[in-house]
Amino acid sequence: MAHSSAVAATSSAFTPTDTRPGTWRTRRVLYWVATTFATVAFLVPGIGNLIHAPHIASDMAHLGYPTYFMTILGTWKVLGAAVIILPGFARAKEWAYAGMIFDLSGGATSRAIAGDGVAAVGIPLAIAVVVAASWALRPDDRTLRR
Repeated sequence: MAHSSAVAATSSAFTPTDTRPGTWRTRRVLYWVATTFATVAFLVPGIGNLIHAPHIASDMAHLGYPTYFMTILGTWKVLGAAVIILPGFARAKEWAYAGMIFDLSGGATSRAIAGDGVAAVGIPLAIAVVVAASWALRPDDRTLRR
């Protein structure tokens, strides 16, 4: 029983009824900072993929991906960015966050295999941490109801 009460205390630690000053507000601000960053980190390159921006096309070729993959990847990046920033779509948000983690872990792996160095591998992993923070900090109205 001690475990379930600890879980209950933890899960309700950041509810709007929390009486500790600033706790809910801080969590909400961190959520929006992480979510805005994640949205921009997927929207901008997603558009770049869709328009086949030369620097992105060159990068994709360097990593061994065919040109048509840019359109597929760009479409999903733009849709994922829209879903996580817009209200509603709780189930789609779960899929979008998962897709972002797949994209970023695949990007880091591709960079490592291509021998691109620590910084090139670390950037998608750092963005993955921000995406995970956005997912973890979501307010109740942006999660699936159980």
